[in-house]
Amino acid sequence: MGALAMRTYSARPSEIERGWCLIDADGLVLGRLAAIVANRLRGKHKPIWTPHMDCGDHVVVINAEKVAVTGRKLDDKRYYRHTGYVGNLKSTTLRELLAKHPERVIEMAVSRMISRGPLQRKVLKKLHVYKGPEHPHQGQQPVVLDVAAMNRKNSVKESAHG
Repeated sequence: MGALAMRTYSARPSEIERGWCLIDADGLVLGRLAAIVANRLRGKHKPIWTPHMDCGDHVVVINAEKVAVTGRKLDDKRYYRHTGYVGNLKSTTLRELLAKHPERVIEMAVSRMISRGPLQRKVLKKLHVYKGPEHPHQGQQPVVLDVAAMNRKNSVKESAHG
């Protein structure tokens, strides 16, 4: 055994600093956006990330109605819910859900990328999704995160030219 013993770092609640970031979903691919948002919410982009703690930032997503999908997902992808009565499984296509409630599309995609349990419910309270370009979080001074510049595949607009 060496003289120096290594210890695993575990963040304390007092050490966690929460920031705010703003993401414009206009033209971004849904799954890639959801993966980046899920990592930010959990805090995996920070060096102090601890699996059992909520280390993440608040994430504000605007222009949810302009999110993009590839392939034929608009008509082929279905969302299922059950009323609780026998034989009452309801389904909705992605196109219908984007027309009625575009915020729910992003919320469901992100929530399904975070493991279930009490920590997921706590983390998802920091996700703020808005249909249009306006949001009530200007006072928090969110840092704009350019997801399209991270990877050329993140945006439908940029991948069409390249």
